[in-house]
Amino acid sequence: MDSGGHTDPPTDNTARADGSGHHVPDGQAPEEYGDHRGHGDHEHDDPEHDHRSRWPFIAAAGAAALYSGFALFIFGAETELVPRPIGIALAVVGAAALLAGIGGWLNQAFLAPARERQEPHKSRGSYISTTMLFLTTDVSTFGGLFIYYFFIRVGTWPAAELPPLLGSLVVINTALLVTSSITLHYAHESLGHGNRRRFLTLLCATLALGIVFLAGQAYEYYEFITAEGFSLTSGIFGSAFFGLTGLHGFHVALGIGGIAILCWRALRGYYGPDRDTSIATVSLYWHFVDAVWLFLVVVLYVGASI
Repeated sequence: MDSGGHTDPPTDNTARADGSGHHVPDGQAPEEYGDHRGHGDHEHDDPEHDHRSRWPFIAAAGAAALYSGFALFIFGAETELVPRPIGIALAVVGAAALLAGIGGWLNQAFLAPARERQEPHKSRGSYISTTMLFLTTDVSTFGGLFIYYFFIRVGTWPAAELPPLLGSLVVINTALLVTSSITLHYAHESLGHGNRRRFLTLLCATLALGIVFLAGQAYEYYEFITAEGFSLTSGIFGSAFFGLTGLHGFHVALGIGGIAILCWRALRGYYGPDRDTSIATVSLYWHFVDAVWLFLVVVLYVGASI
């Protein structure tokens, strides 16, 4: 009992993970927590929580420059109206901008909150829904090249420059990518069950399988170019084949980068049954890449050989 009859309210200086009172352990990323994320008491009053990012626009501009560079390269190779180095230079600049945009986006959304123990910007549902929106728009990117291939397919066929496509290498690569999707699924499931050792093992296995797949695709390119003389400039089928498989390979490379970040964070204990936002979003992307490859194999490899 004090002399003034007034008791000061207790203070709590402990950092909160979200508006529901969940606490963030040291070193954890607050955006990884459950459905309460992103609803702090003052989130809408603080302009710092107004999560507007420039990185998606940089990534989009880079992608546009990358695709335009490839188009100019092919156009120049076929017509000699545009110097091919211009297309190559534009593609290189576009690829650098795209990688910078994606890297900055990942850093702002996931890595910076983990380092600085910031309040979350968005809820888990927001991250998943925006990932789904991105994948939906990405369908149109692949769709444009598939439409180009279908246009070729209804014309004079077979193309004179058609190389032998079906072989053991494409079968092995397909098995590797399908297996990597399975290992990532069960890694996420193991995390939900609290089995950290199994989660880490399967997550690292997914990373290794993705790297081997990409190396296999690079070796396939080497064989086609050196042994068969089949390249991006080998007529309309060459541009379709390398355009589709190259675009997919680029997506695989981005996925490998994302999974590598997951492995780095997982080894430092950032994830748990209630902290899986990054795992969920990268898993959606990786399963999408896997599904596109299966469709690509059926349509491009098998379909072109029939």
